[in-house]
Amino acid sequence: MERAAVDIDLLAASLRADSSDAGTFVEGLARKLEDLLPGRVKVQRSRSGMFGPKVVRKIAVEAGGQRLELQRTEGNAVETKLARVSGGIVLKSEPVTTDVWLSTLGQVLQAEAERSEQIRQALERLLLN
Repeated sequence: MERAAVDIDLLAASLRADSSDAGTFVEGLARKLEDLLPGRVKVQRSRSGMFGPKVVRKIAVEAGGQRLELQRTEGNAVETKLARVSGGIVLKSEPVTTDVWLSTLGQVLQAEAERSEQIRQALERLLLN
């Protein structure tokens, strides 16, 4: 189990390293989470302009009675919030800093990796690339 905690620290460091450019950060994070937690991550993409490429506007991760949401605003800023969910209904939602959000995401991924060998292996591949 200690190994999973170290991996989560590496993941958090990897994610933070990408955060200097909000666009690159959000796009990379969406791809990584879709690979790690298929079916548990919802990514909303839309075009910026009529002919522009589709870009990630919102990422939502559902796990353990929580929903972690990250949204990219029109000005390319990142807003993050955590919500407590029960039966698909949001009971409480609060904005948090990106660091708090990433830390919570790391805890969620650690818990998932402890429950699933497939997720643990995907997490290791992610950290090696």
